[in-house]
Amino acid sequence: MSVWLDNLTTWLSGNPQWLGLAIFLIALLECLALVGIVLPGVVLLFSVALLAGSGVLTLWQTLLLAYAGALCGDMISYALGRRFKRNIGRLPVLRHHPQWILRAELYFRHYGVASLLVGRFIGPLRPMLPMVAGMLNMPLLRFILVSLVAAAGWALAYLLPGWATGAALRLPMAEGFWTEAAVLLAGIGVILLLTIQASLAEKQRASLLGGGLSLVLLLAMVIGWPHLDALDQGLMTLVQEQRQAHLDQWIGTLTRLGDFHIQLVAAALLCTLLLLARRWRHLLFAALTLLLTAIGNSTLKHGFARARPDVLSEPLTTFSFPSGHSSAAFAFFLVLGVLAGRGQSARLRLAWLVVACLLAAAIALSRVYLGVHWPSDIIAGALLASAVCGLSLALCQRREVLPALPARLWWIILPACIAVLGGMATWQLSHALLRYAY
Repeated sequence: MSVWLDNLTTWLSGNPQWLGLAIFLIALLECLALVGIVLPGVVLLFSVALLAGSGVLTLWQTLLLAYAGALCGDMISYALGRRFKRNIGRLPVLRHHPQWILRAELYFRHYGVASLLVGRFIGPLRPMLPMVAGMLNMPLLRFILVSLVAAAGWALAYLLPGWATGAALRLPMAEGFWTEAAVLLAGIGVILLLTIQASLAEKQRASLLGGGLSLVLLLAMVIGWPHLDALDQGLMTLVQEQRQAHLDQWIGTLTRLGDFHIQLVAAALLCTLLLLARRWRHLLFAALTLLLTAIGNSTLKHGFARARPDVLSEPLTTFSFPSGHSSAAFAFFLVLGVLAGRGQSARLRLAWLVVACLLAAAIALSRVYLGVHWPSDIIAGALLASAVCGLSLALCQRREVLPALPARLWWIILPACIAVLGGMATWQLSHALLRYAY
């Protein structure tokens, strides 16, 4: 397999005009029923994204091609399920592995629409769930709407790391960039590896471990942030290179989801709903995470008084480290991710957290794109929220595991929070546009 992969990447390096098609086809096959189970799609996607980032394709072209391929794979899988229904189990591959389709069907019946969003990040389930959705007659329009959202998060998670690595290798980075990047990535990798390992082993103190490790890395960044200048400058150059005028308005709308007033209203709504439902331990967990993250962010900001980047013609006068948008977004979405995963398997809990982190990361990255925060600011904000979330969860679970929320309550909380975030961000954007027009 490694020889075949080396041959493919060597050929694409010599024939870059085929790289876009390769990204599309690999994404399609990775999300295609049955094929995606045996295809080493993660390695392939990282490899082709690495080549794309070396100057062949822009980030937006790379993400769009992968997104289109994932959607096509979903639609073909759905059509196969709709066409063959129960006869799918007679296919040669599934005859020898009936557990693949049975597990996906059980998962879909249990979690419905949420399975298509979260299952996208669970390897063996990803290519099977769209087929099961078609087999069980999920309405086509509903499937398309869910797939449009799920494929976007998947493309970002699977293509961005490879593309960013390729782009960083292409650009002339300052001395110390790779050392700083390696140390920081190694720290984040250790946190993820140990926390995921503890979670999959159903260790009782997995959240305490994750929160504690995040706090240690945050303290290391607090002590050493003046030594991250090469990393910040390099990544800022990389991101600003991808700026396009027609995207600025959309990114501006996205970044408003992390504004203090919007996050405050969303947090108040979440806590109020938990209060009315008398879910005291869930309320304590949410309130501790959101409040302590806000206090910690404000304390660090004023304690270090770091100046913001000078990308804007009129830079903001408030302090930069850590990013308030990043810490608030990660705190809020991690709380939702933790609440969504209560009472479920370890893999599903982790998948919910991946979805939550992708949503928060989109808001955090928008701050670097707009030039109002350094990359280390948003990383520190994410670590602060992760540390507080993990430690708060450990505190609330010291005697017994936090139980699952009733499904009826969860399906009130989730749409209400989404509506508040989207509605207030849209209102603020329209208000800003009207002021600009006049």
